[in-house]
Amino acid sequence: MNTRMRTSWNQGFCSWSRAAVTISRLRAGPSRMNGAEDRRLPRLNWYPWLRHRQEGLQAKGQNFVLEDSTFWIFGGSIHYFRVPREYWRDRLLKLRACGLNTLTTYVPWNLHEPERGKFDFSGNLDLEAFILLAAEVGLWVILRPGPYICSEIDLGGLPSWLLQDPDMKLRTTYKGFTEAVDLYFDHLMSRVVPLQYTLGGPIIAVQVENEYGSYDKDPAYMHYVKKALEDRGIVELLLTSDNKDGLRKGGIHGVLATINLQSQQELLLLTDFLLHAQGIQPRMVMEYWTGWFDSWGDPHHILDSSEVLKTVSAIINAGSSINLYMFHGGTNFGFMNGAMHYNEYKSDVTSYDYDAVLTEAGDYTAKYFKLRDFFSSLSGDPLPPPPGLLLKTTYEPVMPGFYLSLWDALKYLGEPIMAENPINMENLPVNDGNGQAFGYTLYETTITTSGILSGRVCDRGQVFVNKVSIGFLDYSNKKIVVPLIQGYTVLRILVENRGRVNYGLNIDDQRKGLIGNLYLNDAPLKKFRIYSLDMKKSFFQRFGLNWSSVPDEPTFPAFFLGILMVSPSPLDTFLKLEGWQKGVVFINGQNLGRYWNIGPQKTLYLPGVWLKKGVNQVIVFEEMMAGPVIQSVEVPHLGRQQYID
Repeated sequence: MNTRMRTSWNQGFCSWSRAAVTISRLRAGPSRMNGAEDRRLPRLNWYPWLRHRQEGLQAKGQNFVLEDSTFWIFGGSIHYFRVPREYWRDRLLKLRACGLNTLTTYVPWNLHEPERGKFDFSGNLDLEAFILLAAEVGLWVILRPGPYICSEIDLGGLPSWLLQDPDMKLRTTYKGFTEAVDLYFDHLMSRVVPLQYTLGGPIIAVQVENEYGSYDKDPAYMHYVKKALEDRGIVELLLTSDNKDGLRKGGIHGVLATINLQSQQELLLLTDFLLHAQGIQPRMVMEYWTGWFDSWGDPHHILDSSEVLKTVSAIINAGSSINLYMFHGGTNFGFMNGAMHYNEYKSDVTSYDYDAVLTEAGDYTAKYFKLRDFFSSLSGDPLPPPPGLLLKTTYEPVMPGFYLSLWDALKYLGEPIMAENPINMENLPVNDGNGQAFGYTLYETTITTSGILSGRVCDRGQVFVNKVSIGFLDYSNKKIVVPLIQGYTVLRILVENRGRVNYGLNIDDQRKGLIGNLYLNDAPLKKFRIYSLDMKKSFFQRFGLNWSSVPDEPTFPAFFLGILMVSPSPLDTFLKLEGWQKGVVFINGQNLGRYWNIGPQKTLYLPGVWLKKGVNQVIVFEEMMAGPVIQSVEVPHLGRQQYID
């Protein structure tokens, strides 16, 4: 078996080396393409050697076959949207140097179509550039375009504007959903179809949706997604991917079923099921979980490197191809993180370190070197040398010198939305009618009495009487006592969307903000002023120069402004907010993500490529209590600094 694996592994890389050279030339620009202006067009067929491509990846008996050769998929997952674009090459080179031959990635619809009909494939979302870079490095690609992807991302990668429809049924053939998917796929597939193997690209397989068997609300839905892909030109091998909860219901005729797991015990059970369900077909573990994601307030998940090696070895020795999920997790920058909500709502932390093969900052781990030794034993040729370490540094602490309370900031945000009743985030009349996707929303109204305040708040609402915080409303605390007051009083609720659920049966019920009426002594409150606090780059520009010095006793919530000096050249670091309680950090307008002193995450990853030599602007939005400084700490190359006190 090892001899066969070595042969197919080598053939895979040899056949691709010619493709990598050609695609590298194509990436150089239009002058290398005989005047062509769009690298996405299938002009790759002009190159003579590509005419010899006849059959892409196929399932033949118990083997994958690429052209005439048995092919083993040794894959690793990296999500381009979780890694700074400047580091894509570094991470992909490390993947190949580990002995892997295939990249897998999800495609997040919510990031690519943040407003209905307005698509963004630029900068860090340049999917085509990521795929072409994988090709240049010498990797095949398995694409997982959804439309639902799970991925511990807000709403499983579905756009929040879908929830403006009160009758929306996500992940079904409900007309409002399929019409939106059709328009998205029209755009997305025009970009990825030319990058398929049969057209000279690196994409050898495409996944149909994601873990649908554990959802299974519409028997026609998976057939719809399959047809939607094929009708738009997807011709490569189609796959499904399901865990133990969904494998019995996630399959579809004509599509190869693959499995997701973490233990050897699951491997035995699920491979037996696959054999009975689809006969003799190639086996593949689409997601071997190399670690796990973390939730705020829970312990950090760790999976021992020796255990990982044993399971990976067992999977391959059982005759199965494999994809390491995650090879490199990266970061839930901004507000992109998802959540789980079974008995208790749990939102995911900013770090997507995942205890993966590479750390959040892309550093090597014990898992990396053990797996590299293992995959090297399956290769007849030496593996490429691993790239060198990316340097880290410690900068001088940032002492915020300027401050703006939220209450003072409101006058710079424009007129509030006036509404008789509360409006949930998704239905606010903002962003050209697409509602608010992420961030905070502030609701204000006037009250004239004390009593019991109640209502449905998603996910966490800090309640204020005038400017004084009196507590929180959330999933656990559904009522709060409003103290005795006199005369004209402003009741305020600052509601945070902590992340929409990304997995489970309740994704239709993920509207955020105040949902329905807000009651005082069981009487619905009326006449609200609503502020959308999405905290995009343009949000802070409205503040202008209207900052003041930090007072001895700041009023919270508040924005704090400081300067991070960088000299001589920017390097990666981690920010530690000791003494701060809960909030968000922005560097030069980039949203690094949330921090919270309940852990387990202790620091925020700051990529050096987001810094510049000299002055760098640091803004912290803090909800409750500010520390004296923002520290910078260096990560040990085999450590995971974001979880170290």
